Amino acid sequence: MHMKQHMRRRALVAGALTTATVVALTGCGAGGGDSAGPTEITFSYLWGGEEAKVLEEIIADFNGSQDEIVVKGVSSPDTQKQLTSMSSSNGSFDISDNFGNTVGAWASKGILAPLDDAIAAEGIDVDDFVPSAMEQMTYDGKIYSLPIAIHSFQLLYNTQLLEEAGVTPPTTMDELAQAIQKLTKVDDSGKITQLGLGSANDSTTLTTLGYAFGGTWDGEDGPTPADAGNLEALQWYQDNVIEPVGAEAMATFVSGQGEYLSAQDPFFSGKVAMIIDGEWRSASAAKIAPDFEWGVTAIPAASADLENSTQVTASTLFIPANSKHKEEAATFLAYLVSEKPMEKFAVALGNLAGRTSLSDSAAFADLQDFDVWAAAASSPNAKSLSSLPYSAEYATDLATAFDEVVRLTATPEEAIATVEERMANYSTK
Repeated sequence: MHMKQHMRRRALVAGALTTATVVALTGCGAGGGDSAGPTEITFSYLWGGEEAKVLEEIIADFNGSQDEIVVKGVSSPDTQKQLTSMSSSNGSFDISDNFGNTVGAWASKGILAPLDDAIAAEGIDVDDFVPSAMEQMTYDGKIYSLPIAIHSFQLLYNTQLLEEAGVTPPTTMDELAQAIQKLTKVDDSGKITQLGLGSANDSTTLTTLGYAFGGTWDGEDGPTPADAGNLEALQWYQDNVIEPVGAEAMATFVSGQGEYLSAQDPFFSGKVAMIIDGEWRSASAAKIAPDFEWGVTAIPAASADLENSTQVTASTLFIPANSKHKEEAATFLAYLVSEKPMEKFAVALGNLAGRTSLSDSAAFADLQDFDVWAAAASSPNAKSLSSLPYSAEYATDLATAFDEVVRLTATPEEAIATVEERMANYSTK
């Protein structure tokens, strides 16, 4: 839709809203363009480098499409600075980004502006966004953020190493365990020379495996770290990944592995045969290791009803409560999450789009096996960690517990018991 037509339609819709709605959207007295010229708003984003270049192109497209709002883009990857600005009486930006797991905590503190009225005024179809991602965008019945991109996790494998070992991509947890055994190599000194299953991030790998074992990390009444499926996943990981090589050898291997997503990345360099990681690997492989032969398949599930289990995370956009230009920021936010800008952004980053209608877009055709990640993201077994006031504390405690599991200093039951003890002190608002 042409932006000038969109702006006129938005004004008509806004005029039909209640007085309270208009007040909420108008915020601290800011309005649209007037005799003094267009209203300038600041979009402070965490992205940098190539991602920032694409965002600036999208900003220029928006600025050129209408004459009521001018967006000024600022690349500011300092999350603490972002939070400090939002917590002050006068903020430094009108729209920004972060991840879905921050929404609940920030909304509960009153530093995010609710978007429901803006979504209605802008005609944004929230039913088109990935459902598991939208669960993170909502707190206490209101929407506080929208996903511009989402991420799912799948099992990647080194084609050559699997062929040499006579291994086919595993489809069950038993097959995955057997594959890890065949693909892990240790020399006479006990040093790992090749790891069957690597981990880009232990917390993400283990929470994702929890879902694949039928577990859940959150319930209606709060965290559920001791869910039977979670404990089964942690025990499986200790039994099949850590204990066969030993925690000390694993720690030595991890400390010496190359930088993530570089040419020395252990998966790209062939030191790790399989890894659970996100869809951005496809774009990274094309740029960093174009001759590397790899494949991706669904994370094996513990039972047939858990097929295509994965974890979904989201890159989100929000308007801080202290923005003085909420209405204009909402218009720009609506533009960012509309199909073409969202698609342009997702393709540039090698991310999945936040809208389900873009999941099979031809724009992603050049990204190898991208459809595997996209299919998982829309699966009924795609889950997201809850975004609630306690989420940051919970994530920290889970990370500590997972570290104990990986270092074999605690059984899964012992490590999770510590998390349960700390849950009584979690923030509730």
